[in-house]
Amino acid sequence: MTWIIVASSLLAGVVIGLLIGGKLSANPSRVKELEAQLREAKETDRRYRDNVSDHFSMTADLVHHMTESYREVYEHLASGAQDLCPEDVAGKLLPAKTDAGFNEEASAGELGALVPPKDYAAKATPNQKGALSEDFGLEKPAPADD
Repeated sequence: MTWIIVASSLLAGVVIGLLIGGKLSANPSRVKELEAQLREAKETDRRYRDNVSDHFSMTADLVHHMTESYREVYEHLASGAQDLCPEDVAGKLLPAKTDAGFNEEASAGELGALVPPKDYAAKATPNQKGALSEDFGLEKPAPADD
């Protein structure tokens, strides 16, 4: 009787194993379909990246062109003001033929006058609690006498 139970269990295990193995086995047509989908997704991603790159390249060119046009307009207005307006009006504009209005670097004198912000609050006395202290602004209650 034991042999029959062992043999039937073994047979049932083999049948169940074959059924599960058949469900999990790679179907060649499904593999090819998934590979085709992967190739298509990679191609779509590549096209998207190329479009983004082209977009920002063109944007950079347009902004550069716009900056150059603005500079030319400004120089034209400045030279016209120097030629056509009184000295006090023309002096309000930057001199023509300079890029002073477009210079992003500050002069050394201007940098020396700048003071970076402090990341702390100044104390009136050395014993005073700073603004970042846990008990800043909190008064300690007086001990209660019983």
